[in-house]
Amino acid sequence: MVGYDPEAKCVSSVEAAAAGSASGLVTRVLVSPLDVIKIRFQLQIEQLSSRNPGAKYHGILQAVQRIFQEEGLVAFWKGHVPAQFLSVGYGAVQFMAFESLTKLVHITTSYNARDSFVHFVCGGLAACTATVAVQPVDTLRTRFAAQGEPKIYHSLRHAVVTMYRTEGPRTFYRGLTPTIIAIFPYAGLQFSFYNILQQFSEWVIPAEGRKGGNVKNLVCGSCAGIISKTLTYPFDLFKKRLQVGGFEHARAAFGQVR
Repeated sequence: MVGYDPEAKCVSSVEAAAAGSASGLVTRVLVSPLDVIKIRFQLQIEQLSSRNPGAKYHGILQAVQRIFQEEGLVAFWKGHVPAQFLSVGYGAVQFMAFESLTKLVHITTSYNARDSFVHFVCGGLAACTATVAVQPVDTLRTRFAAQGEPKIYHSLRHAVVTMYRTEGPRTFYRGLTPTIIAIFPYAGLQFSFYNILQQFSEWVIPAEGRKGGNVKNLVCGSCAGIISKTLTYPFDLFKKRLQVGGFEHARAAFGQVR
């Protein structure tokens, strides 16, 4: 169950946090290679085209091959430790806050806790809360995935100490503004579209044919994520560019830096 539902057996806030952490952990392990490629693409100033002689990366398959040849297989999991802190922490705070907020709306207002508008607002607020909580590890994750060889940061501790000493504590919150601007509509749309798609599936599929609930949840969640991420993606690009500000020396081998 995602969100409070007075007509169903609801999970507690702690159970919601545990579910969010577990889902974040498993998802991060599976998608980390794609995330590394995405960050490399976002930070490359040159056009992603083989016709551009200055472009290091041209496409997904070429990027996979080049990263593997130059940095080895483990490069696809660069920054995996802070990435797991990011996923587990973000998932826990987001799902716990969303469960609590939808329950609060049901108790204190006349709105239906399963209403798409309620899910949009509560989902956005929950995501903003989670973003502020985990922004420092998000910045660390981006820098680890962005750096080439030889490494500037050799470990998580080394990165934290170096960034704090050379750039100050505020550097851990680089890119927070565009993240907050993007995350509210992103998460709100994700939760609301998920709710709409779930209700649509219940309307389309007859009661006697409703099997494979996990597959339905996977399809609805994936579609909701694709729609919301596509609409808010430019802000993610802004965030990544801001997070590597002052880190240009680690990207000399990747082409232009600004």
